[in-house]
Amino acid sequence: MAIEDHKNPNQDIMPKSRRIRGVGGTEEEENQWPPWLKPLLKEQFFVQCNVHGDSSKNECNMYCLDCTNGGSLCPLCLEHHKDHRTIQIRRSSYHDVIRVNEIQMQLDITSVQTYVINSAKVVFLNERPQLGRVKVTNACDVCSRGLIDDCFCFCSLGCKVAGTSRSFEKVVKQTPTELESSNNSSGVEDSIPSPKSLTLSIPQVPTSTSLRKRLRKGIPYRSPLQ
Repeated sequence: MAIEDHKNPNQDIMPKSRRIRGVGGTEEEENQWPPWLKPLLKEQFFVQCNVHGDSSKNECNMYCLDCTNGGSLCPLCLEHHKDHRTIQIRRSSYHDVIRVNEIQMQLDITSVQTYVINSAKVVFLNERPQLGRVKVTNACDVCSRGLIDDCFCFCSLGCKVAGTSRSFEKVVKQTPTELESSNNSSGVEDSIPSPKSLTLSIPQVPTSTSLRKRLRKGIPYRSPLQ
């Protein structure tokens, strides 16, 4: 007598796209990027090295791709990473950039805006703050920063990581003009008073008596001729 294999109806089925606790994304999304990318984007560069603080070359502008949580490194720290993959972080207008020829061998930077700085192509690591919104034909899908070329969708590596996540929801920022129009349409009255509430104050013209406090003297008479 053959024994049939019956499935337990109460058995829990593990979904293919299992969410990892504490990460905020699915396992499939986490595997999309190398394990060193997100720590790289959160790292602080161009600070003094804690180990080689007495040296003149103690600025941390290097990063090891094989030591995920190794932190930023100074040139002297590379002695302990001879057989590892290391990249150099550079700066442009106080923002971290990396050269395209270094990062494109390790990461897919397709759709990320590239810039030419010091005769070399670079990409920004993270989003840059904007002083004001300017209407542009092509903007970053995440932070709405204007892009130079239409073939790009993101202004930085951080924006690409955020924009390609399934949980990403683009927030449309309203300009001051749009905020003002939305407030008026929602029934919020303007601070400018209506013309009916304005009272015209006509200045009073002083009377002749107020202008002349002293009475005018009488008509002078000439002394009789002698």
